[in-house]
Amino acid sequence: MTSSSHSLADIQRRIDEVKRFLSLTLCIANAHTVEFYTHDVWKRFVAVSPQEVLSTISSCGDQQREPEHKDREQFGTTFGFCNNTNRLVNPLELQQTATAHSLLNLGVCLSRDELLRALGEYKEEEGDELEPDEFMNSKKSHEVQSMSKVVAFLAKHCGVKQVIDVGSGKGYLSSFLSLQYGLSVYGIDSSSTNTHGAQERNRKLKKFSRAYQKHLKAEMVPGEASDLPHEDVVEKNGEDGSVSVIEETEEEVLAGFPEKNSGVKNHSEPHPETEALFLDALSVDVVQTTPPRVPPSHLSAEERERRKRENLERKDKNRTDSAKMFLPLTSYVTAETELRELINELEDAVMVGLHTCGDLAPSTLRMFVAKAELAAVCSVGCCYHLLSEEFDPARQECVQGVCGFPLSQYLRHQSWFCGRNARMSACLALERVAVGQGIQMESLFYRAVLHVILRDHYSSFKSEKRVGNVYSKAKSFVDYVQRALRRLELDDSKLSDSDIQEYHNTYRPRIDEMLAFNMLKVTLAPCIEGLILLDRLCYLKEQEDLSFSALVQLFDPVLSPRCYAVVGLKSYDRSCLCE
Repeated sequence: MTSSSHSLADIQRRIDEVKRFLSLTLCIANAHTVEFYTHDVWKRFVAVSPQEVLSTISSCGDQQREPEHKDREQFGTTFGFCNNTNRLVNPLELQQTATAHSLLNLGVCLSRDELLRALGEYKEEEGDELEPDEFMNSKKSHEVQSMSKVVAFLAKHCGVKQVIDVGSGKGYLSSFLSLQYGLSVYGIDSSSTNTHGAQERNRKLKKFSRAYQKHLKAEMVPGEASDLPHEDVVEKNGEDGSVSVIEETEEEVLAGFPEKNSGVKNHSEPHPETEALFLDALSVDVVQTTPPRVPPSHLSAEERERRKRENLERKDKNRTDSAKMFLPLTSYVTAETELRELINELEDAVMVGLHTCGDLAPSTLRMFVAKAELAAVCSVGCCYHLLSEEFDPARQECVQGVCGFPLSQYLRHQSWFCGRNARMSACLALERVAVGQGIQMESLFYRAVLHVILRDHYSSFKSEKRVGNVYSKAKSFVDYVQRALRRLELDDSKLSDSDIQEYHNTYRPRIDEMLAFNMLKVTLAPCIEGLILLDRLCYLKEQEDLSFSALVQLFDPVLSPRCYAVVGLKSYDRSCLCE
């Protein structure tokens, strides 16, 4: 088996490079937007105008232009910060250094196809990419189809047929892996609502698959579809285990199929539009070319009875097989979870997680390392702000004393932490901002000015209550403040409408400061995310029984900003299909 081209020492050197950069720049990422005006954040951290920052970031700067502030000439800079005042004086230098320290430019990431080629013979075929199916939006379809190809390849590589999908949500990835690649998938999610939704969606997909086959057969031999057994769907209702039969007509399931042409048609060929639309949702071994069948009226009584018996047996077998293909389970998963207590039929498996939130992503990696039955892992995390940090003085409580960051011994020995606001900044999407999908500034501006009002007129302006969703209901800034005060259970009669509006008018000319500062956070976001992901890769590199580990860009970052997967494979012999 091929090993990753980057050694543990290589990854540790990259971590050191990013750490050195962030040790000086995290002050910007950790500044709270709510306190932007009350703490005069712009003047504390930046010594140039908002316009220079915005111009630099939007145009990549003028390579020949000198920064406005004289501190650069007097004291020199490090990463664009004045060595004497620790304020930003050269946004171009900051941007260039941030770009150099992003994952893409550190040279540690593989593309999806590079990963597949590294693990074995792989050749991208023409038309290999599937079109989005009608059960997912374009973002989710892109994610599921790209990741499922990697997971299926890992399963084949290690000779396993089971997949454990942690944080499976609505079951999009699980259903696709079972239908498209014929894998047995156990989807584990802590939300019973998600689990039930996944069951219902998978039921519809299986019904859809059967209806599609029936549709094809009906086109091949007109009138013969009536000879096929009626497909009811049996599912459990409620916790009492009661069973009900849900019947769906073929018209309901096939709604949206292209209309048949009224003219003469060669019935040996299905509609190409139909095939392109629905084959994506089916298992590769479900749709088969069916030879012409003898009409029922031409069969003997014995033959009809034999076919009926075979159909019933096949129907029972399909139901049994389908039940094994994808099983949603409800459970809260940590690194200490015993999988065999959840899955009686557990065999060697690939563990996956698509956008597992917060600590669930590092827990997935810990579980992979600890469980002998897990042959490979493919984990895409998200929601970095929900990570617990072991060495953050203001950290939230870790589950069972185990924190999500840092994961590697290398960073743990250095007691490194980022801070919650920095982790929140890591969730920003640089690529989306670059194509014009910018930050929604007005809501942030409203919240920051509200904080000024709370400081000026209320003795306690730090409240545990959230007012974030007030903005979506407000018709104006005045309305926003009044709603927020009521939400905070404060006396809104202290201020007149004109008093509130005056605050808006005073700070509105300074909104560019907030916009420019948030663009600096966006610039730093890939570096903070990069450190978190390098820490996870370093953790895998530290394990002795792994033969392969890598960071892989699976998705288009504009469609799916959290686009990186951590991939690992165990090294001991599992009678792999590919050597």
